[in-house]
Amino acid sequence: MKIGSLSGFSSLKVQIPSIQSFASLGSRNLRSFRQRGRIVCKAQETSLDIPTVTDATWESLVLKAEGPVLVEFWATWCGPCRMLHPVIGELSKEYVGRVKCYKLSTDDSPSVTNQYGIRSIPTIMIFVNGDKKDAIIGAVPKTTLTNTLDKYL
Repeated sequence: MKIGSLSGFSSLKVQIPSIQSFASLGSRNLRSFRQRGRIVCKAQETSLDIPTVTDATWESLVLKAEGPVLVEFWATWCGPCRMLHPVIGELSKEYVGRVKCYKLSTDDSPSVTNQYGIRSIPTIMIFVNGDKKDAIIGAVPKTTLTNTLDKYL
């Protein structure tokens, strides 16, 4: 098996059977090989701890914050959200002192989720001095997030 990464997505892995595996199969096992030859998505475990914001802390941490704030709307059952966590963690380290990064569970904080009309996750919102400036929907490459953040610095 050959395992590799897709560019722009640090935690997305592709697993493809090698040509040698294919050549060693007899015609009877070809069907089995075809079934095994698929892409496997696997989120990396990460120890990056992104602070959590909730309905109760939303106003003090996001709306009253000075400067840019990035908020990731996510849920534990969302695969693309888990793939995006390491990227948000990297951004929080790279932009330390310039951008505050938080995550908000849409399941645990329905009030804020409904207030901002979140219908798809992951959704990344950027606030500056309490005003919503931008929203990015989906698991996007890190460069998309950095380019968007840089507009508000």
